[in-house]
Amino acid sequence: MSLFERYLTLWVALCIGAGILLGKVAPGIAESLDAMAITVNGAPVVSIPIALCLFFMMYPIMVKIDFHEVVKAGKAWRPVGLTLFINWGIKPFTMYAISSFFLGTLFLAFIGPDAVDHVKLPLGEGLEVGDRYGAGQVVRVEGAMLLEVPLWRSYLAGCILLGIAPCTAMVLVWGYLSRGNDGHTLVMVAINSLTMLVLFGVLGGFLLGVGQLPVPWEALLLSIGAYVALPLVAGFLSRKWIIAAKGEVWFRERFLHYLTPVTITALLVTLVVLFSLKGETISQNPLTILWIAIPLTVQTIVIFALGYAAARFLGLSYENAAPTAMIGASNHFEVAIATAAMLYGLSSGAALATVVGVLIEVPLMLALVRFCLRTQGWFQNSPATSNTRSQT
Repeated sequence: MSLFERYLTLWVALCIGAGILLGKVAPGIAESLDAMAITVNGAPVVSIPIALCLFFMMYPIMVKIDFHEVVKAGKAWRPVGLTLFINWGIKPFTMYAISSFFLGTLFLAFIGPDAVDHVKLPLGEGLEVGDRYGAGQVVRVEGAMLLEVPLWRSYLAGCILLGIAPCTAMVLVWGYLSRGNDGHTLVMVAINSLTMLVLFGVLGGFLLGVGQLPVPWEALLLSIGAYVALPLVAGFLSRKWIIAAKGEVWFRERFLHYLTPVTITALLVTLVVLFSLKGETISQNPLTILWIAIPLTVQTIVIFALGYAAARFLGLSYENAAPTAMIGASNHFEVAIATAAMLYGLSSGAALATVVGVLIEVPLMLALVRFCLRTQGWFQNSPATSNTRSQT
């Protein structure tokens, strides 16, 4: 792991502090950044600062993917099938259920039953002041038309976006540290990246709608194109060109080495901006992060346990079981942060919830890595272990 990755929790904490300090010292800076956006019919759709940050978060990951390996994944259909089922058939719905229970029931009195959040209006809906949309109502705040929604539902939206964004970045690190099958991890990164182009919008729109939250379909699909498809295409084309021009050895040993800190740096810049707007909320109620972190932690452990147990039941080798469980448990918080900020605004509760996902991700996943290493023996006596290894 690089210096950035090894101490990511520390950098995140420092950036949160810097963001809160910036919000108090120079509150106009973050608002100015939030105002820099591509608009459609007067509605901000793509935040330019967030788009730039996310491109630099995603590009170093996408350029590492060898898409020829996706074809070979069919030879190990069990780990691939299990990973896809956990990521897209179970995880989004358990995230919705767990977050709804904790935020909308168990912690509602602490969050505030009457507490509200003001988020961006859904793109293309033509709403006027006083109109109802889902659980919200259109209001005018300081001259701007916004949607007033219950605060806990705004937090729920951020949790949903985390739940429909399986990890395609740091999971490569978690798989490596747990001594998993790097080939399987890389294949699943590629497959999840491609699957997100379709299911991120479909599941996101459905679950946000069930939660009575704004479902701006046009903006949601545009965010997929801007935040996933663009770096995916750029990574694929530049990888092909660089290897052809410089060779694969230079690409792996020199080019990728230079890119190592880029993803984390872009993420940390985004966090400074996010917390510069949410600093006042956190200062007034520091337990807000705790109320959001608890359901996210429960969700992570539940999904990891399901994936790990299912892998053992199916007779997968430990080398495939560990990354399969890790991929399901971890989240693609870069996409979730950017999408929440774009859909609901940088100052929304949804954006804050996705940032809390970053806070718990690193220490929790490192704990799960240690758990995997200590339980390798659970898979050594599996009757199908040798067969699974020969297949992969």
